[in-house]
Amino acid sequence: MENPVLVEVTRGPIVESFHRGSVAIVDGDGRLVFGVGDIERPSFPRSAVKPFQALPFVESGAADRFGFGDAELALAMASHNAEPRHVETVRAMLAAAGLDESCLACGPHWPGRHADQGELHRRGEKPGRIHNNCSGKHTGFLCTCVVTGADPRGYETAEHPVMREVIAAGASMTGTPHATDICGTDGCSIPTFAVAPRALAHGFARFVTGVGLTATRARAAERLRLAAAAEPFMVAGTGRFCTRVMTALGDRVLVKTGAEGVFIGAIKELGLGIALKIDDGAGRASEAAMARILIDLMKLTPDDPGYAEMRDLANPQVKSWAGERVGEIRVTEALDGVTG
Repeated sequence: MENPVLVEVTRGPIVESFHRGSVAIVDGDGRLVFGVGDIERPSFPRSAVKPFQALPFVESGAADRFGFGDAELALAMASHNAEPRHVETVRAMLAAAGLDESCLACGPHWPGRHADQGELHRRGEKPGRIHNNCSGKHTGFLCTCVVTGADPRGYETAEHPVMREVIAAGASMTGTPHATDICGTDGCSIPTFAVAPRALAHGFARFVTGVGLTATRARAAERLRLAAAAEPFMVAGTGRFCTRVMTALGDRVLVKTGAEGVFIGAIKELGLGIALKIDDGAGRASEAAMARILIDLMKLTPDDPGYAEMRDLANPQVKSWAGERVGEIRVTEALDGVTG
């Protein structure tokens, strides 16, 4: 089936571009609250499942063993900008475990902001593994290795005992067997597994409600959720969608971007998980759609804190290089049926 157009981009009175996709909203029991498009078509969620991948880091006792707090837990789920606080915190986490940057398996990655890229240039330095947007997640894996007694070498491979726990957590949360026939390699070199939006949304509903989880896992999920809310900067960084949404709405929501137009959200007070996939991988479309869905599900009004920020994220302006408004990014009527 061809997915509907979820987001349009205009210039003047003309739709210049459009983005098709699918959305699933599911409760903790697995009931489909809203669905549009092919919500059973698997795709790689990539970084969107970092909260699942961080569960063994908490459950193993590694976070407590090294005295990590909200900032470190949030960073273990992050796709960060490699701003100074991100990099310094990763370095401190590694040092606490008796490790250093050379232990990271993720490849070198330029920081996300031009200012931080320029600072590296001025110092005559090249980007390193610690600047990779996934370095916090990888540091969580390494700390788990140290606490569990596993050899940190090769931790990024599917056969490593810690990575087996990470893979098992994702499979359990989504109810999707993580077998080799749906496995690829993520940009940071760890295995990634294709999951349908409906299963992904159910997993995040369970993450915020605890439905069907062991007491240990439910506590770990809640700690991670609250850490992201307390330290939204660590999850992404300056100007980034995830940071802006969780700053605006606090611990009411958890949102996490994935590559190639995947986005997840979860609303604690409603017990709902949200997963969407934009077919052409456009981040501008996945962000606008997620913002609009959150506004509608939470029934936000102009009197609500954070409404103005969410409105701007749901309907960004297209501007010329001179700063003139020349168009907009807007969600289509395909999402009109979203209600809480």
